[in-house]
Amino acid sequence: MDQAKTDTRHPLLRHTPLAAILAVAVIGAFTLRDYLSFETLRDNRETLLAFRDAHFAALVGIFVAIYFVIVAFSLPGAAVASVTGGFLFGLGLGTMFNVLAASLGAFAIFWAACAGLGKTLAARMDASEGTLQKINKGLHENEISVLFLLRLVPAVPFFVANLLPALVGVKFRNFAITTVLGIIPGALVFTWIGVGLGEVFDRGDSPDLSLLWEPQIIGPLLGLSVLAALPIVIKAVRGKKGD
Repeated sequence: MDQAKTDTRHPLLRHTPLAAILAVAVIGAFTLRDYLSFETLRDNRETLLAFRDAHFAALVGIFVAIYFVIVAFSLPGAAVASVTGGFLFGLGLGTMFNVLAASLGAFAIFWAACAGLGKTLAARMDASEGTLQKINKGLHENEISVLFLLRLVPAVPFFVANLLPALVGVKFRNFAITTVLGIIPGALVFTWIGVGLGEVFDRGDSPDLSLLWEPQIIGPLLGLSVLAALPIVIKAVRGKKGD
């Protein structure tokens, strides 16, 4: 999205999309947490599987739409949705549908933020001086690496990784590429958990998402994070040598 284009809309109209997202996110956090849960999935598993077998394409559309809304409005239940993708569609298709829905939801937040607050903040950062100017310059020189880091570091909330880039004026193309590619590793893990969800429910248990922090899972993710940060480190070292 070109931040330089003149927007003649009233400031309140520009901020409406992001304000709506934040309002729905707050309301959803208090009203939907008990519904978008593994318990709800367990109680409706047979109905969902029967509907999938009878109306596969329709269920794909419904699933992607619901997951999109969850991400776009930062509602609780994104992890449940990802696991559900594996439970309903298997590892391959489940991962693909999870990445598609999550990416589209992330794009919606990015566009909403760019339309209002992001445009204002990006303009101020471009006109800044001193330390803030250096930070802004460094960010834009390393956009791809920074965006990949936001996606790959597990400690960064998904909502933050969607919103922050829009507020500092990164290019949508870079945001889109790093979003789609950057969420694939995590999507694979969540979808894989969902593939075995039927057996977990049969035992009367709930999915154990703590395995995300097991060394065999967190290790590769941290390794990818280091690779994403490497270009930044190399540029910084070369810059110091050139001083």
